[in-house]
Amino acid sequence: MGFAIIAILFLALTLRLSKVMIIDADELSRMAVSQQTRDTTIAAKRGVIYDRNGKELATSKICFTLYGFPQTFRGEDEDEKVDRNIEDLMDAIELTGEEERTAFYDKMKNGTSIVTLAKYLTKEQAQAIRALKLKGLDIAESTMRYYPLGNFASQVLGSVNDDGEGRTGLELEYDDLLSGVNGRWVTNTDVSGNELVEGTDKLYEAMDGLNVVTTIDEAIQYYCQKEAEAAYNKWKAKKVEVLAMDPKTGEILASVVWPGFDPNDPFTPQDMNEDQAKAYAEMTEDEKLAYLYQTWRNPVISDTYEPGSTFKLITASAGLDSGVIGMNDTFYCDGDFDVADYTLNCWYLAGHGTQNITQAIGNSCNPALAEVGRRMGAQRFKNYIQCFGFGSGTGVDYPGEATGLIQSTIGPVELANMSFGQGIAITPVQLVSAISAIGNGGNLLLPHYVKALVNDDGEVVQEFGTTVVRQVISKETSDLMKGIMEYEVAESGGNTARIPGYRIGGKTGTAEKAENGAYSKTDYYSSFICMAPIDDPQITLLVVVDSPRGQIYGSVVAAPAAKNILTNVLRYMGISPSEETEASSQTAAQVTVPDLSGKTYANAAAVLTDLGLTITRPSSAEGNDDWIIVDQYPKAGTSVAKGTMVYVYKE
Repeated sequence: MGFAIIAILFLALTLRLSKVMIIDADELSRMAVSQQTRDTTIAAKRGVIYDRNGKELATSKICFTLYGFPQTFRGEDEDEKVDRNIEDLMDAIELTGEEERTAFYDKMKNGTSIVTLAKYLTKEQAQAIRALKLKGLDIAESTMRYYPLGNFASQVLGSVNDDGEGRTGLELEYDDLLSGVNGRWVTNTDVSGNELVEGTDKLYEAMDGLNVVTTIDEAIQYYCQKEAEAAYNKWKAKKVEVLAMDPKTGEILASVVWPGFDPNDPFTPQDMNEDQAKAYAEMTEDEKLAYLYQTWRNPVISDTYEPGSTFKLITASAGLDSGVIGMNDTFYCDGDFDVADYTLNCWYLAGHGTQNITQAIGNSCNPALAEVGRRMGAQRFKNYIQCFGFGSGTGVDYPGEATGLIQSTIGPVELANMSFGQGIAITPVQLVSAISAIGNGGNLLLPHYVKALVNDDGEVVQEFGTTVVRQVISKETSDLMKGIMEYEVAESGGNTARIPGYRIGGKTGTAEKAENGAYSKTDYYSSFICMAPIDDPQITLLVVVDSPRGQIYGSVVAAPAAKNILTNVLRYMGISPSEETEASSQTAAQVTVPDLSGKTYANAAAVLTDLGLTITRPSSAEGNDDWIIVDQYPKAGTSVAKGTMVYVYKE
């Protein structure tokens, strides 16, 4: 019996050894290697993002990551000493949050395997940790993303997450190229995680990411951002967007959304007034996150709006290019017009009378442009606006581009509305690309934010040049339209953007915002798009002010901001003013102030805008456009320079 039991036990042991040595050998070997090996990731250096002239916009700076080996850290020490060491360590890395400290304590007190304790430590913090001379810790040099200019081109650049991966913007669009490939350092260790003296090390070098050279010009971006901030504050707007492009290459020179955010600290809101800060403090965590995501967006690419009268340039271009209208054709406006069973109004209820297409654009006349659309017909008009790039993505190298919206069914009323910029949803980048085509001889170009990819030796790995998508209009039409745009600035409503010595072409826009299927009477998009110098355009510029307060007209709200930008940018580009153009501008700048008595404020504002004058509103009439004017200054009949402010009074 005893022998039988011994035989059975021996057989069981043999079977167990067989299983361990044969069946489980590979798995147990893998576990042994895992327990005796430290595999440390060596982070690749993320590529730098530059402006077109080599200015660093996003880079990486040295920081330190703290790893812990809890079992080695605790060793044979008494609990009191372990607790004291943990407290000293938390103080050294300046860990103050109660929840963070509790989680940290639990890792070091109860953990068994290697853990990441802290990222993005400063050199001073790393030195403080080393001074503690505690076992079971490893400090590795790493990098963190750094944006030296803070809230500058923030929506363009975007930001990265805690793992150094692109979260938004160009950081996301070019993440694979910027991030490179991480390396590894594999080291043999004992059971406590200590490196073996005679162990074998294997080092797999990291491959650093490529550097991205953008088309953004830091100086032009600065001028645009400065004016966007000024307009935002002056008009108490929801936001201000500015987009500048080289019309000959499609390169985006500046792209601004104000307010922005600081990508070094994207979870802290920027530029809040007292009321906004209070409202934010009362939000739930989900609401705060939704708010922050909105500040990270780049609406010049990702959001749509109704362009209003700036779109009249597209309608006029299509009409001239298709041959349905000529430069000498005339259009009559008496303030309203009938389409099907509807009566549509011009913004100037008194009517513009008889006018040619140049004057109609200068007057921003709705009936005239609706007539151009009617002569073209819905299908031909739709073909042209699609050819200009509306209703589809431009292909810009940026994530989340919106396509805009063209109505699928275009009846007579829809056609009329679209002809003067209502009932169509577009993006700012679509409009700037389309107007650039008008300025460059008729070619629609691919807009882009990135100029080249270069390595750390400065060698160009890939270059992104000019891409012609298609020819939209003829050069002859392009030349005619540039003359029409120049008239708008030199002689009509866009005169508030006139700069002595420079030939500028543009178009103002004042569009009611569509809300819940109807048009708001209090919220508007005030905009101005322009090119300069108009005889040989070097820059296309769009300014959009979302929901301004106090004034709504593009000529008053947006055009002056564009003027300030161009004044700086043209000189920065080395484009000198012409004495002949300056003298011509000064001669054409005088206008006679009309009699405004008995008119409503809304009607008076329209009349003055048409003449190139601006109007002030008494503080007692804030938000009300229907009151009657009883007096004015300067008086009717006075000759003043265009752009002069006219003060009006109520009873």
